[in-house]
Amino acid sequence: MDPHLPWFILLNPLVTAALIHFLLRRSPGWSAVLSTASACVGLLTAFGIWFSGFPTQPIEVPWLDFSPSFRLPIGITIDALSKVMLLVVTGIGALIHIYSTVYMARDEAKSRFFGNLSLFMFSMLGIVLANNFGMMFIFWELVGVSSYLLIGHWFTRDSAAAAANKAFITNRIGDFGFMLGILIVWNATGSLIFSEIAANLGALTGLGTGWVTAAALLVFCGAVGKSAQMPLHVWLPDAMEGPTPVSALIHAATMVAAGVYMLARVYFLIGASLDAQLVIQWIGVITAVFAALMATQQDDIKRILAYSTLSQLGYMVCAVGLAAPNAAMFHLFTHAFFKALLFLGAGAIIHHLHHEQNIWKMGGLSGRMKVTFWTFLAGYLALIGCPFFSGFYSKDLILMAAWHQNGLVFVLALFTAFLTAFYMTRLVVVVFLGQARSNEASHGHDGPGAMSLPLVILAALSVVAGYGTESYFEHAFQGLPAHEHAGVVPWLAIGAFLLGSALSFVIYQGRAKDPIVIRLFKNKFYFDELYAALIAGTHDLLAQISSWFDKWVLDGIIVRGLSGSAWGAGFMLRFLQVGNLQAYSFLFGIGAVALIYFVVLVK
Repeated sequence: MDPHLPWFILLNPLVTAALIHFLLRRSPGWSAVLSTASACVGLLTAFGIWFSGFPTQPIEVPWLDFSPSFRLPIGITIDALSKVMLLVVTGIGALIHIYSTVYMARDEAKSRFFGNLSLFMFSMLGIVLANNFGMMFIFWELVGVSSYLLIGHWFTRDSAAAAANKAFITNRIGDFGFMLGILIVWNATGSLIFSEIAANLGALTGLGTGWVTAAALLVFCGAVGKSAQMPLHVWLPDAMEGPTPVSALIHAATMVAAGVYMLARVYFLIGASLDAQLVIQWIGVITAVFAALMATQQDDIKRILAYSTLSQLGYMVCAVGLAAPNAAMFHLFTHAFFKALLFLGAGAIIHHLHHEQNIWKMGGLSGRMKVTFWTFLAGYLALIGCPFFSGFYSKDLILMAAWHQNGLVFVLALFTAFLTAFYMTRLVVVVFLGQARSNEASHGHDGPGAMSLPLVILAALSVVAGYGTESYFEHAFQGLPAHEHAGVVPWLAIGAFLLGSALSFVIYQGRAKDPIVIRLFKNKFYFDELYAALIAGTHDLLAQISSWFDKWVLDGIIVRGLSGSAWGAGFMLRFLQVGNLQAYSFLFGIGAVALIYFVVLVK
């Protein structure tokens, strides 16, 4: 296999983005064609790498080399972990590009959209292929920039511009911690390359458990931002302001997946601290529960799916903390397919209902949008953990790890499974069953082939992606403790799925409006209001401190004090200017006597 193929798959979307931005801005049709073709070529190349038995040793190009104190190459790693992510990113990316040719067909800034979409693909592929912290952090920040451009694509809308800013600023908080963690690791081990850090991890552990825990948790901060874990989860629901294909890409294969992938890539560091693992598993499961509770009361179809993503990411992060990164990556793999399907299905509904997103203004779409309904149903069943669908197998592996590691975490994870079935059944019943609740809903229809084909492919993958792939992820993380199969766990998961879906069906079937209103959940536990008050309060406090400093220090001491001192000195000196020769002679005499005293007597 040609060793240049990984470089091709990395640089292909960058070249495409440059061509679109600089040469094809006035040719939106060709921009879409080039971008889609580039994504498909990337997918075919990724398939070639997958089946080639590509060597696992990194491919490096020297970049910054100040040996022996500092070495940072541009390095590519092709192993079991990066192979699966290559397929996820390029595969789903290609399908979203195809879908976007219809969804964005009438957008005036289509060229800018496809150029930024290619830049986003390049950024994510850089994270996947990086063999060192330095390269990963550079592409980590590029993902932040490209997501800012895509979320704010319709920047003339105040809500879109605010959402883009919120995503960018929130992620910078997590990235600052990530950077500090990288610096601690480099200072202790003398390297940024993953394989060298793992080999020399004793240099970090030798500093004490506190340093290991601090390094692991600071690195985890990067995942808290990118994968939207509490308390930095607030940006992800607002990211729905971007075009729906962007939502599908962010939620399924790129930005939010980056955090979980990074934790799996550097699990040698996470696994070295039991305290860090405990913190990570609790943050994950708390995020999963809280996000699921929020989802039960949302009315915007994309926001329901957004909170669902938050909840499922909580599962994945929790699995890393439970010493089961293989389960986290397995669920990331299956989740990518059915969540991309659900977002694209939601996009098809929104597109043909003239951008209506309120589920209570839909209804009866199962008979009018049959392809969308049946494919959406496949994604729904995979998400809620229905047996024989992919999500059942990957979620089961996480529940198994919780069963063996932490009983309370298992109970909360199982409760989240119940909530997932409840709010997703609510969505399906309200959107697809019953009668149309608006004029737009009564005229809905399926999209053209370029929009329906990705739905069909993703529906098929949502069914089969869980079969025979568990062993692959176990192979990718050899040496981890194996958990014995607990036969009761799948039955408890099935019970949660049946109870949640049945209860939701009974409550919402035939309803014209939501019969349950829980303000706390509907208002997302008031996190946005809390942060707004915190930011406003901090701003007011700083303003008061600044005002006090300006009044008493700058104006009072420096300005008035210095000017007053100068005036006072002048006031005192004016008494010496009396205009009397006798007085001047007297003062001269006193000065002469004083001078003689100090020179002669004191010396």
